[in-house]
Amino acid sequence: MKIGNSSPLSSEEKTELVRECVENFNLYLNRWPDARDVESAVVEWEGEGPIVRDVWGREFIDCLGGFGIFALGHRHPKVINAIKVQLDRLALHSQWMLNPMAADAARRLAEITPGDLRKTFWCSTGTEAVEGALKLARLYTGKKKYISTINSFHGKTMGSLSVTGRDLFRKPFEPLLETTFVPYGEIEAMAEAIDGETAAVILEPIQGEGGIIIPPDDYLPAVRELCTKRNVLLIFDEVQTGLGRTGRMFGCNHTGVVPDIICLGKALSGGVIPCAAFHSTDEIWRVFHPNPFYHTSTFGANPMATTAAAATIQTLQEENLVENSARMGEYFLAGLKRLWEQFPNLIQDVRGRGLLIGVEIINAERGESIASRMFERNVLVAYTLNKPEVIRIEPPLIITRELIDEALERFGDALKEESKA
Repeated sequence: MKIGNSSPLSSEEKTELVRECVENFNLYLNRWPDARDVESAVVEWEGEGPIVRDVWGREFIDCLGGFGIFALGHRHPKVINAIKVQLDRLALHSQWMLNPMAADAARRLAEITPGDLRKTFWCSTGTEAVEGALKLARLYTGKKKYISTINSFHGKTMGSLSVTGRDLFRKPFEPLLETTFVPYGEIEAMAEAIDGETAAVILEPIQGEGGIIIPPDDYLPAVRELCTKRNVLLIFDEVQTGLGRTGRMFGCNHTGVVPDIICLGKALSGGVIPCAAFHSTDEIWRVFHPNPFYHTSTFGANPMATTAAAATIQTLQEENLVENSARMGEYFLAGLKRLWEQFPNLIQDVRGRGLLIGVEIINAERGESIASRMFERNVLVAYTLNKPEVIRIEPPLIITRELIDEALERFGDALKEESKA
């Protein structure tokens, strides 16, 4: 494959590209996605808005959104244009002078985050954001232990894996950081787990990979009160729920709870270039002041990534996409609940907030089958990592009723076919 070639590909070139892609996947990458063979391989090539195309031009409605990356859809012109301008000026920063784009994006982030959260550390991925938050909590409190929840997901690097609540991923790499896992949504278990060495509690406002689990309305406020009384920091992992996904700017906004540290990623990049952050208060951040080199990132605050973040925040506000997420989420949820009524033999539950929606199928095998049938019908969905019987639906926040209707019709067809299997 020629790098930088923008010319349309001939049929022969497309065939060769697919063959080369499959060969390279099988020889040089891990086996997910499974490349299998040339005949069955689907090679993505281009996209815009809520649509993705393979190399042959086959169009998919993207109801997966890169697991939450594509809040603005694919190649949003405002983000693309902003990055192009910055690329022509300066791609990466010198590391020694002031970077105006990182500072501007941090100001914009501080203006939309809740409470007194103001200080930002830019990084490249959500798992890095969690790593930084765990270090900050330990440095500030002087304590070494963490509390997380069963079936949570916070990443797979050693620190973030330590607070990820699924043994399947943790066991091969133990010993990890000392973490106690409690059931999500149960405040009594949380209260019992906190002790004098607990530095922080880390939670998702909605468990994403755990199966789109929404806690009771009083749960997050109760955890906040408990952490305050026990002098324990509260970290919210909003890598998946942040930036409008749930119909509010942040998942915690639904209950008015303000964490001590918030972790962001995925949608923060505008779906164009990796960008993430952890974000806290002036009071907590002061522990970094004696030595800012306690935590650094070579690429974290680079001009292109932070330009993307600034453009993403601006676009969410200018195009009222948080409000659109709430409206389209209600519409999508209602349509899925109608399908639940039609196929109670396959669907056990439909739940969600905004455009973070889970459809729980009777078992994982059926869920995988239905997701495959959706793929055959050119709609991208996937199961959640820690609860594979739940099909996640996370389309771009720009999705329209027309596309939702089309996706629902294809979902209905997939369920109809599955019910006959």
